[in-house]
Amino acid sequence: MSMIRDLRAAVRPSPRKSNAPYSNYDSTRDPSASSAVVDCAVYRDGVRVNGDACLTPRAAQHRVRDDGGFTWIGLHEPTEAEFSGIAAEFGLHPLAVEDAVHAHQRPKLERYDDTLFTVFKTIHYVEHAELTSTSEVVETGEVMCFTGRDFVITVRHGGQGSLRALRHRMQSEPELLAKGPSAVLHAIADQVVDGYLAVASAVQDDIDEVEIDVFSEPAKGTSRGTDAGRIYQLKREVLEFKRAVSPLLRPLQLLSERPMRLIDPDIQKYFRDVADHLARVQEQVVGFDELLNSILQANLAQATVAQNEDMRKITAWAAIIAVPTMITGVYGMNFDHMPELHSQYGYPVAMAGIVGICLSIHRTLKRNGWL
Repeated sequence: MSMIRDLRAAVRPSPRKSNAPYSNYDSTRDPSASSAVVDCAVYRDGVRVNGDACLTPRAAQHRVRDDGGFTWIGLHEPTEAEFSGIAAEFGLHPLAVEDAVHAHQRPKLERYDDTLFTVFKTIHYVEHAELTSTSEVVETGEVMCFTGRDFVITVRHGGQGSLRALRHRMQSEPELLAKGPSAVLHAIADQVVDGYLAVASAVQDDIDEVEIDVFSEPAKGTSRGTDAGRIYQLKREVLEFKRAVSPLLRPLQLLSERPMRLIDPDIQKYFRDVADHLARVQEQVVGFDELLNSILQANLAQATVAQNEDMRKITAWAAIIAVPTMITGVYGMNFDHMPELHSQYGYPVAMAGIVGICLSIHRTLKRNGWL
């Protein structure tokens, strides 16, 4: 990588000393230009210097080298070819570039020379009228952030987690943007964790609903154990949530505790607050996982109890039916010398005996809770 930077420095034009407008730049030959670029701007003293126009990455960085400030580039799901020009212009490490292009990364913080590479998992709560065994509760995306001395590059994957509103909000606070790329990194981390808090609250409502359904009396015509599919699906979604939250805690602690050249000391204090919020979310998610385990076990226990009750009822009725079966079976044998076989009142006496014995057994079993 050092060799690449030396070669690029050898062919790079010397910085201009004048304040003449940047008019001799040919964007049509810019290899860093990409259709994946959502926005690209230069910020100096916290103010966007190119207005509402979107510069090409190389043009933006040349302005920064000439006049100072920093570049903020936002990309959405770039391909390897689309990102290669930007990676070469800013000297990004190939391993980080590969992670940013292919996504599906674990939340992490890595340092490559003078660049910090941070991966955030974004979580979006999927609204649903009723939770079913196939409901999607949370939808995940990713935001990768390359933070350098005079640039910040964000790469977003997924249909949610847009940073457009964040950029506009920060542009309305120039004193914050004046802190440089680390202020953008903090704002992204803060927005991602705030999203976790909102999703945790919504998931808590779903868990409460399932818990009420499990421990309340089942509706007429339904049986215990029918909620197992919903509980299992909700547990899967919570595990997806947990995979986004838990690995991020250590990177945020590093950003808040360890001095870094690329992180402004004033901004570093605010990372501690974000890390505290994330720790609270992590505790909630771990609690969700344990609570769902308990609810699932209780639901399965209820299903087992219900099956045992059904078996007891079947056994009780089998005992009652065994009485007439036994008596009629005995008197159905073809023997001449049997008690009361030729009696005039033998049949009604036998039927009365069968009914009486059956009623007595039924009453006993019902008193003991078997029926």
